[in-house]
Amino acid sequence: MTTKKGKILTKGAKQIKEENVSTLSFYAYMALGAMGIYFAITMVLFEFTLLRISLTAFSAIVYVGSYQFMSYMASTTYSESGQLLDPGVDLNMEGGIAEHVKDLIILTSGIQVLSLISNYFWLLWLLVPLRGSWMLWKQILAPWFFAQPQEQPEMSEKKMRKLERKMAKRH
Repeated sequence: MTTKKGKILTKGAKQIKEENVSTLSFYAYMALGAMGIYFAITMVLFEFTLLRISLTAFSAIVYVGSYQFMSYMASTTYSESGQLLDPGVDLNMEGGIAEHVKDLIILTSGIQVLSLISNYFWLLWLLVPLRGSWMLWKQILAPWFFAQPQEQPEMSEKKMRKLERKMAKRH
């Protein structure tokens, strides 16, 4: 694999806006597809129990909340003349929070479709708080707990003698 030398290419505002629109539509279709498959097969093969209704409602809340959060992040700002000022946050940026929200939509879609096989697949939602706790530990708590103390710069002998004399005068 060859690598090109030079400046790393950046995306323009218009390209970010277009990619955000396509990303939002892709994840909306994914959520609607999973919900549609789930409803169609449940209507034909299963009965609606309180468990199915409540978990379906929860997954709908996850879909709507995730989509709204991503659309808020990708909201654009235009000038009075109609020129694009701010394309919003790049939803396809690696390592961003949008990546985790997209993972949540993918996980929820997979769980919802797999739950047609067995209701025990709903337990996979427990991966979300586990991953959240792991990220909290890895990104925030562990570096804070295990941070190396800042080393004091070494003082020259002249400064050490001056400090000793100062301390001796005080006592």
